[in-house]
Amino acid sequence: MDDEERLSKRRQRRVPAPLDEAGLKELALAYAARFATTRTKLLRYLARKLKERGWAGDAPADPQALADRLAALGYVDDAAFAAMKGRAMAARGLGRRRVEETLAAAGVAPQDRGEAPDEQAALAVALAFARRKRLGPFGATLPADPAVRQKQLAAMLRAGHSMAAARAVLAATSVEAAEALISE
Repeated sequence: MDDEERLSKRRQRRVPAPLDEAGLKELALAYAARFATTRTKLLRYLARKLKERGWAGDAPADPQALADRLAALGYVDDAAFAAMKGRAMAARGLGRRRVEETLAAAGVAPQDRGEAPDEQAALAVALAFARRKRLGPFGATLPADPAVRQKQLAAMLRAGHSMAAARAVLAATSVEAAEALISE
């Protein structure tokens, strides 16, 4: 066997063995240990692995029972995931609507998503977003062009803020006036 053949053999992808009950449990535990996850995300992961590797167990695979077991043990907690993700997204200045969409995509049930923030908290998050993106009073200059103001409003809405919060923040004429919105 020459060098070229050895290199070709090394490059060939090794096909993993089909999963059995122990292998599926090991994959689920490793995934839950490595990532903050929801039950739905864990099920999607296990379904993908079953599709990639196949099943070699005696009885049919039951990823739902495995996900339920990990949830009962506390390794997977949808409510804790929602709280953590919501706080992280709010710290980045993303609004409640955007947080709700992300949590829905992750498979978090509506009752596990937590309560909507009050108006003052929503304004504080909108201010954080405007500050980070340098919108409205946080920019170098206040935009006089209506098209620029529309673009800024659209950015705030895409970030998940309500129309009222976005308009209030962008209508402020100074940083002090914008920050006074949350102290009222």
